[in-house]
Amino acid sequence: MRKTTYLVLIFTLLLAGFPNHEYVQAADAGTKSGSLAIPITTGLTGASNSAKSFLLDLPSGVASATVLQNTLKYTGNNEKVGNLSIENGKIKLTLKGTANKKVIDDVQGFNASYDRKYNTKIYNSIWLYSDGRRWQINEYDENNNAMKHKDKPAEDGYPSHDPPLTVVTAGPLQDSSYLKWYNGSVSEVIDSQDIINSSIRPVLTSYSDYVKDEPKFKNGRVIINYYIPNSVPYEPEDKEGLSGKAEGRKYFANVSYYYEAKANVTTYSYGGNITFDYSLPTEPTLNGTATLEKPSPNPSKLEGNKVEVKINVKGDLLGYTDASNIEEWVFYAKEKGKTSADMKKDYNKVLATSKSFDFEIPAVKIKNDLFRQDYSLTVVVRFKKPVPTKSGSITSLEQNMEVTARAYIVHDPVVTYPTVPSTPTKPEGKPPIARISAPKFVKAGNDMLVNGGASSDPDGYITDYAWGTHGAQGEIGNTSRGYIWYTREQVGQTFPIALTVVDNDGLIGSTSTEVTVIEPTPDASLQINGSLKQNRKTTLINSSQSPTRFPIIKEKTRVTLSAISGGTNADIKYVGSLAELESKDVLFKKPGKYRATIHVENTAGYGADSEITFDIAPDELPFAYFNIPGKVYRDPSNWNKAVVSIDDMSFSPDKDNIGRRIWQYRYDSNNNGSFTDEGWVTFNDENKSRLNLELYQVGRYEIRLTVIEEFGQATIEDFVTDNDRQRNNSDNTQNVIERIVEVNNRAPEVDWDL
Repeated sequence: MRKTTYLVLIFTLLLAGFPNHEYVQAADAGTKSGSLAIPITTGLTGASNSAKSFLLDLPSGVASATVLQNTLKYTGNNEKVGNLSIENGKIKLTLKGTANKKVIDDVQGFNASYDRKYNTKIYNSIWLYSDGRRWQINEYDENNNAMKHKDKPAEDGYPSHDPPLTVVTAGPLQDSSYLKWYNGSVSEVIDSQDIINSSIRPVLTSYSDYVKDEPKFKNGRVIINYYIPNSVPYEPEDKEGLSGKAEGRKYFANVSYYYEAKANVTTYSYGGNITFDYSLPTEPTLNGTATLEKPSPNPSKLEGNKVEVKINVKGDLLGYTDASNIEEWVFYAKEKGKTSADMKKDYNKVLATSKSFDFEIPAVKIKNDLFRQDYSLTVVVRFKKPVPTKSGSITSLEQNMEVTARAYIVHDPVVTYPTVPSTPTKPEGKPPIARISAPKFVKAGNDMLVNGGASSDPDGYITDYAWGTHGAQGEIGNTSRGYIWYTREQVGQTFPIALTVVDNDGLIGSTSTEVTVIEPTPDASLQINGSLKQNRKTTLINSSQSPTRFPIIKEKTRVTLSAISGGTNADIKYVGSLAELESKDVLFKKPGKYRATIHVENTAGYGADSEITFDIAPDELPFAYFNIPGKVYRDPSNWNKAVVSIDDMSFSPDKDNIGRRIWQYRYDSNNNGSFTDEGWVTFNDENKSRLNLELYQVGRYEIRLTVIEEFGQATIEDFVTDNDRQRNNSDNTQNVIERIVEVNNRAPEVDWDL
């Protein structure tokens, strides 16, 4: 019974001597802080647009499931509507706009829907007299704002077949029925009550190629001068009640236009930052993201019989490193509401991968001004062997997402002309496909890369690029890519970017996108690199940025470092000051949580602030441990010496180096079973990890090892001393029974000789 109790006591002591490192690591993992900037935007108008919702992508490496929702916080000048939330893997925030009165130039007026032009349906009536020799020309007189007519003799024989070549004037009334106002996009509607009526003016966009001079607007009409006959389509006039050779014809002219005006509107601005805390993944976490690559822009105008949709779905496995245990990645995509889905797989042993899915929205679906199609996406990762987690073993992880594609249709008026026979031309090849890559928002004064390099030709190659960058500074020229920028006065405006490409067959393809100019604010940012551990060198880096033409004023940069918990401000060490900081080496004497803040200003007069919080880990004690035999014997052939072989197995739990080892022993000289009345003798301090101890006297010896660390990471020598090097000895980390060796005499050999 006594023996059993003794063994249990030894086992308990052994457990007490080893710290629970797994628990310490989990506690140290804790949380980190993250932040997102809301792009400063302006230009939404009308009371119905005063609230705007944002869906913001989380920073790379942060899974939505790890965000602590009760830490989500908005800071900025806008009033928050409702609570921040996580929706489809993104942070959702609704802000009430900051209202300002503003006059917007050049808002566009279209016929009932965005980009639908007004189109004349006018014709001039030309009559052949019954004598077959004269033509009556009826036309509009712009000077008297009335109709008039004149006679002209036939020039092609008797009876005449066509009127003589002449220029006639038409004056249809300007059409403003169903007039609807927009500020550069289908989604930004201007209330008609905000339009300054005195500023309304028509803008000519196109006209028939047989028009003599560019049409003009006068007397509330569209003044058109055009040639007849000149391959001009016509329809016959009604001949009821007429006789002989009398004949009437309707000769058509076509002109398209829209309206521009100034609007005195209430605009709303939005901006600010979102901060949050998130848990560092300590077990496998799947982060899925879905990105709508087409249509671009979204919403996109219907061109042809469909709108192409392309969605990229990405899976990122966080908190897991064993890629060899991944069996497969599976991706699903479908139109929301449908039961069948497209599926793609990836069998590569990777921790992150993606697949793209192609859909289309047929024209028959786009029956209104703005059609939306929702898509459901799923990414799944499956493991070969079950993976243990806190809640049990898992064999797979799954993440669901949604994206929305939008499209709109432009209802162009239909003008019907009589069929004119023509000789069809044989197509010489397939037209090229133009593609533009450009950001949706750009800060005033900042260079923006516009790239058409993804354009292609299915049966040849592209020879020319023609860019339209209305309002932009700089030119791209006849190249596939280039940089442009916008001025500060253009903030809040949206500008088109158009590209036409020509292939080796002379065929063309065109596309367009839009960019909105936002305020030239700087982005304040700090980074901290290095070993985030006490008494180690860390580097604070100013990573702030500002638009190219409005650089940050170095003299106005302000940086502060402060302790939040654990240490004090006196424990923060660096040389010099933090003024005008670009980078600075810093050392923290105590573990704890610290904060760094930065304020920057640029030459445009805008300022920005940012802060980061970070944890400085403690410098952990080394673990002293060695192995010796429990008994050794004196060897008569070796001067009665007993040799104790010692192997050191000490280590540093936080990857520091063992810089010094001091070996000592003490001898139970009075054989009373206690070492407390004995003194220590140092027998080696040469930092040896394997050595022999030679002993002469029979009895019990206790051995002690003291280990002293040397920094395993860079430090700043001016701020550390020898006392900052962590040390420990085997008295604290190893059971006493394992540190005692007993020296005995070898028993004599007996030979019985009968």
